[in-house]
Amino acid sequence: MVTWYECKVKYRKTLDTGEQKPVTETYLLDAVSYSEAEARITEEMKAYTEEEFKITNIKVSNITEVYTFDKGDRWFKSKISLIAIDEESGKERKTNIYFLVQANDVKEAFDNTNEAMKDTLGDYTIPTIAESPILEVFPYFTGEEEQLERFKVISKEEAPVLEEE
Repeated sequence: MVTWYECKVKYRKTLDTGEQKPVTETYLLDAVSYSEAEARITEEMKAYTEEEFKITNIKVSNITEVYTFDKGDRWFKSKISLIAIDEESGKERKTNIYFLVQANDVKEAFDNTNEAMKDTLGDYTIPTIAESPILEVFPYFTGEEEQLERFKVISKEEAPVLEEE
């Protein structure tokens, strides 16, 4: 299971006008511990700014899944209530989970959340969707993903035709 950490970082951001402004931004990354989260956000921030930065907060997020969609430019937090019937009491029971979904607006985030939930067999509702302060998501990559991409299977339609001599 992936543990997501929200990291708040304060630094001086250079605006389009050339002016520098102090900002505090929130990033999401997965890690196995606070120490790893701190090391990873430090490494990621080196690509964002050459200025000094300060990590002001690291906390475990309640987000369970992150869904990226190519057309989205912002992140939305969707609260999903999974509905189950307690067999002993016969009462309806709800369990809440949280997704981070990429979209352009709340309606698109709702549609993308439903898309992410399309293979779910149980009933669910989406009580809230709100724009998240998260600016960027940094999933953990081992490097194996890149290697697998190089060796992906080519379908018969894409396979080159070899001419016989």
